[in-house]
Amino acid sequence: MSESVSMGDYKSTTSNILKGQLKWAGDLTFQGRTQRGYELDFDGKVEWGCAPTEALLLSLAGCMAIDVVSILQKQRVELESFKVDISGERNPAPPQYFTSIHIILRLAGKDIDRKKVDRAIELSQEKYCSVRHTLRPDIEITIEAVIGKE
Repeated sequence: MSESVSMGDYKSTTSNILKGQLKWAGDLTFQGRTQRGYELDFDGKVEWGCAPTEALLLSLAGCMAIDVVSILQKQRVELESFKVDISGERNPAPPQYFTSIHIILRLAGKDIDRKKVDRAIELSQEKYCSVRHTLRPDIEITIEAVIGKE
């Protein structure tokens, strides 16, 4: 496929340097704050906040979703709904890094073209998704697109 899609407007607002702060809240809980003031609670016991690995999975899902929706919008695809289910399998012994991740994109809309969806996923994976490119290169990532009602 030779179709080119520019992500210029979305990617041009991305900073090259990101900062954040993590503050210990006691026990194994921490409150994270982004440079823009958004907060995320982490909890090693997963009682009062998410595990860092859960946040990593959601970061990958979010990055890919933003890319795919942006690309499809530029291709004039009329989305009505978009949902991502993500699961990851981890190494059983420390360090318990992800060995595989499976992503299911569920999208619906008017006359969605499978080729456009596949191209948007390909561009996100290979070129635009910075979270994907930050992860270990040996993680097996599979992506499935389900077109139709949720």
